[in-house]
Amino acid sequence: MPFLGQDWRSPGQNWVKTEDGWKKTTLEENNKVSMESFCKVKEEECFNKENLLISLGYEMSAKKRRKDLMNNNTKAPYFHREKWIYVHKGSTKERHGYCTLGEAFNRLDFCSAIKDTRRFNYVVRLLELIAKSQLPSLSGVAQKNYMNILERVVQKVLDDQQNVRPIKELLQTLYVSLCGLVQDMGKSVLVGNINMWVYRMENILQWQQQLDNIQINRPTCTGMTLTDLPASLQLSIMDRLSDGRDLVSLGQVCPELGVLTEDRLLWKKLCHYHFTDRQIRRRLMVSDKGHLEWKKMYFKLSRCYPHREQYSDTLHFCTHCHILFWKDHPCTANNPENCTMSLSPQDFINLFNF
Repeated sequence: MPFLGQDWRSPGQNWVKTEDGWKKTTLEENNKVSMESFCKVKEEECFNKENLLISLGYEMSAKKRRKDLMNNNTKAPYFHREKWIYVHKGSTKERHGYCTLGEAFNRLDFCSAIKDTRRFNYVVRLLELIAKSQLPSLSGVAQKNYMNILERVVQKVLDDQQNVRPIKELLQTLYVSLCGLVQDMGKSVLVGNINMWVYRMENILQWQQQLDNIQINRPTCTGMTLTDLPASLQLSIMDRLSDGRDLVSLGQVCPELGVLTEDRLLWKKLCHYHFTDRQIRRRLMVSDKGHLEWKKMYFKLSRCYPHREQYSDTLHFCTHCHILFWKDHPCTANNPENCTMSLSPQDFINLFNF
């Protein structure tokens, strides 16, 4: 292979780039190279070096932006906005590896989901289930993404002044779980430094204090209010409430609504909606007059059995394509409707138990 530079064993010889290509010349021939050709080569080399430096600069700046976006200290954390992901539970010839709960939580578009009123309660319930038992199974990036999404949820509640109670319960559940996990930090239960998690726990306490001090502003409405409606319409509206605590809060607005919220039929429908007949028979409570105490039975049953979950919009899973998605996905089945199943928050977590 020829030397591209000056050879120490034969002084005076050198390789020079000309219009016709590289040529091996002696020192005397090298001095005869025209100045025009030399300048042209220099200009091309300078131009190539400049383009190389510019491309390297762009690449380095892009890497820095990606690193800053993933950094927890930045003001604008990075969120994935994928509408669907492929869930594979093993390696095949076409795909290598498998999809984990942390990967699915990172890649799915939860940032836009918390802005959607129909999906908000679904995401909150999913965050609560992850806080109870699945937080150690998440990767470091997924745990950071979890806290960033939680911060956005809290900020949305503070701005909208709605759904305060579920977020308080979520923060309390997460704080209790972290208190137990931080004690086992030497067993590598959580990813990251202990000081970082202590700082996050302090943020949770701060969010709880902000939610406790929230002041619900009375809307300035000059039109018809709930109390102006007939009693039959008021009962019809109360019948749409699926949580007994909301019914109790509504009854504290004024004495007239308080009387309506004590309607036995409302509490009877709530009991039959959330619990089975067998569960109700085990917790029967009869008053002195011989009537069933449906309101007391509801809260007693709530302490013993879980409520029926109801969501306006959920994640879906296609059994044909093995794709997890929010709304639509490119299905190849002949009847996509028959292959699609809605997932509750617990079903979403059970999907990755393998």
